Amino acid sequence: MAERTGAGASRGRGKPQRRGTDPHARGSAPADRQGHGRRRSADPRRTADPRRTADPRRTADPRRTADPRRADSRDQRGGPGIDRRSPADRDRARLEPPEDARAADLDPAIRHQLRSLGAPAAEKVARHLVAAGQLIDEDPARALEQARAARAMGARLAVVREAVGVAAYSAGEWREALSELRAAYRMGGDGELLPLIADAERAVGHPERALALAHGSDAARLSAEARIEMMLVESGARRDLGQAEAAVVLLQREVERAATAPELAGRVYYAYADALLDAGRRDDARTWFAASRDTDPEGTDAQDRLAALDAS
Repeated sequence: MAERTGAGASRGRGKPQRRGTDPHARGSAPADRQGHGRRRSADPRRTADPRRTADPRRTADPRRTADPRRADSRDQRGGPGIDRRSPADRDRARLEPPEDARAADLDPAIRHQLRSLGAPAAEKVARHLVAAGQLIDEDPARALEQARAARAMGARLAVVREAVGVAAYSAGEWREALSELRAAYRMGGDGELLPLIADAERAVGHPERALALAHGSDAARLSAEARIEMMLVESGARRDLGQAEAAVVLLQREVERAATAPELAGRVYYAYADALLDAGRRDDARTWFAASRDTDPEGTDAQDRLAALDAS
């Protein structure tokens, strides 16, 4: 994540790994909502990638940037000379990014969008986004602080709101994540955020809303990878609603096609195993946890799940 970082979008995921507790037992989602068993180092709940804004291959369309006249930090606070930010936002704006967070390390397409803020603010916001990207895996709470500081100066930009949403998601701040990701989607129209938004809906206890997003018209336009991510979220939502068999049926088709997205196959197998286990098919679940482990040994906690099954 060191290269051209920035907190951005990992992509939405299905059921989080279980560690012997109900994911919604505390009235929200688990603190480690990393996707179907995916480890935190691999992604913030299986993701919108805080690293997506960081990916130099990402070609953000500068035309999606908010109107410079509206994006100007003075205008968003009420006009030149008027600072209507909350005390909390003013405090966040005073937070300094780490010295090793360089604006030059941010994706050039993202830096282009920040130009509408004016040179000094754009530089600082870029460094905050880089810092958020650097911290997202190891210290998501600090990553969120950096992303919030960027928002205090660039709240009119979709890419900044996305960064806050992804950092909040990774830190387990589900309601803030949902609010910010929705804002980013409204402002930028990036459909690839939909799986993460749907997963955040699950996290705050609304699996039915996740299903509505999964079957909405916008979901039909998702890329192949985002479509699989959305399917993982849908399978988790089905299980949240007690529909384990429906989750099994949903994922059966994807398991058969997993070779079309080998980078996601381990998580698809993991999600399928989880659904099978919920449906009472313990032996089948064990088979697919093993397949997940063998396909992506570092990307999920499938080995831990196998050990737990063997011990019980």
